[in-house]
Amino acid sequence: MRALLVEDEALLRQQLAESLRGAGYTVDEAPDGEEGLYLGREYPYDIAVMDLGLPKMDGIEVIRTLRGEDKHFPILILTARGHWQERVAGLEAGGDDYLVKPFHTEELLARLNALVRRSAGFSSPTIKAGPIVLDTSSQRVTVSEAELELTSFEYKVLEYLMLHPDEVVSKTTLTEHIYEQDRDRDSNVIEVFIGRLRKKFDTAAQLKPIETLRGRGYRFVAPSNCHFKCAFSHSG
Repeated sequence: MRALLVEDEALLRQQLAESLRGAGYTVDEAPDGEEGLYLGREYPYDIAVMDLGLPKMDGIEVIRTLRGEDKHFPILILTARGHWQERVAGLEAGGDDYLVKPFHTEELLARLNALVRRSAGFSSPTIKAGPIVLDTSSQRVTVSEAELELTSFEYKVLEYLMLHPDEVVSKTTLTEHIYEQDRDRDSNVIEVFIGRLRKKFDTAAQLKPIETLRGRGYRFVAPSNCHFKCAFSHSG
C-alpha cells in the first residue's frame, strides 16, 4: 500500500516514515501543504496521514482541495491536543479519522490498516478467498492453514490484488502502489513477482488464483479448484 505522509516536524516525519515502511507501506513524504497537495494530485495513494498545522497551506485546505478534485483515498488527520475545533473542521473537509498528538505509533498503524481495508470494502483484517487467507494485520498468508512464505514485495503485490478482487489491475498500477516516487521502476519486475506467487500457490495447493489478461494486467479470483466455499469473505 502506498501512503502519503504530510508533516512539517522533520523528526516526527522521519520517525513516522520509518514506522510506516517497517509496516510494509510505500511512503512519499511532504514537509508542507503545497508539496502535500502536489503529491496527492500526482500519485495514486491508498492512504494519507495529514498534519493540519502545516506551512504554506494548512492541512484542512489540502484535504478540501483534494476532495474537491475527486481524490477519494482515506485521510488520517493529525492534530494538537485540545484543538477539537480543528478535528471537526478536518473531518468536515473530508478527513476520515484523526489522532491527537502525542500518540502511539501502534495506534496510528492500526487506524491506517482499518482505513485501507474499509475503503476496499473489507471490515475485518482477515481476507479469505477459498483456502487462501491473508491477514493484513500480521501480514501473514496461509493456504489451507499452512503459512505461505512470501517476500515483502510478493506480499505487497498479493495484498493489493486481494484487496481488489475480480478487478483488472495493470502492471503500471501495481508498480505505482508498491514503489516510492524516487525509486527506479521497472514494470517487468511485476511479472517476476506474479510468477513467484503463482509457483508458490501451485506448490502449496495447486491453486491458480491470479489470472493474466493479455495487454491489460492481472486479476485475483477466488480459486475454483478448492474444497471450500470459493468466495471472498471477511472473518468477523
